[in-house]
Amino acid sequence: MRVEEFTIEGRNAVLEALRSGRPIDRLYIQDGCKDGPVQTILREARKGEALISFVKKERLDQMSETGKHQGVIAQAAAYEYAQVEDMLALARERGEDPFLFLLDGIEDPHNLGAILRTANLAGAHGVIIPKRRAVGLTAVVARTSAGALNYTPVARVTNLSATIEELKKEGLWFACAAMDGEVMYRCRLTGPLGLVIGGEGDGVSRLVREKCDMTAAIPMKGDIDSLNASVAAGVLAFEVVRQRWGGQ
Repeated sequence: MRVEEFTIEGRNAVLEALRSGRPIDRLYIQDGCKDGPVQTILREARKGEALISFVKKERLDQMSETGKHQGVIAQAAAYEYAQVEDMLALARERGEDPFLFLLDGIEDPHNLGAILRTANLAGAHGVIIPKRRAVGLTAVVARTSAGALNYTPVARVTNLSATIEELKKEGLWFACAAMDGEVMYRCRLTGPLGLVIGGEGDGVSRLVREKCDMTAAIPMKGDIDSLNASVAAGVLAFEVVRQRWGGQ
């Protein structure tokens, strides 16, 4: 896949994409553009909760493939988003306890792609990401996932904390990745489970962490104090695999 396949440039093209309901992950608007067409684009973008960034013309020129961006570039989702209900249905179809990843603020598309690969290989039934302050299903994510996006549903939700509360009603327990948590080998990571992984900088937010039932820490013996988000997700995911299916 090429990134430009999912990049939409120009005012009319972006406006039509928004009005058609195509999922738009991020909208870039040139600083200082406040005319009528741009205001219309902004109104439509806010209906769909696209992440909007105001940037200098030089940034848009660098991003542009056509040279005719007219001060507006949108990045569309490379894949359609699923619903959280689809993931629970998939677990029922397989006759398995639900196993979900919830990602709190992953902004690096390479990390998201790598986590999607891990989720697929660990047998997870889906990945849930927030609509705000997080990367969506861009072409870079699709490439990095190495095909996992074809098999692992990804849902995008407005509020992770509220989603956790709803999933608790479905019987799920939630384990939050945190350096100051219980060593993961002592955590019970079986049964219906949501594994919560924080963003590259700040980790899991306080509000989301407070909704979790336990915190799980990866034991580390080295001289640095943290793991890359996708690596941490992989280590924890396969501890879940060990506890669930290690004896099979």
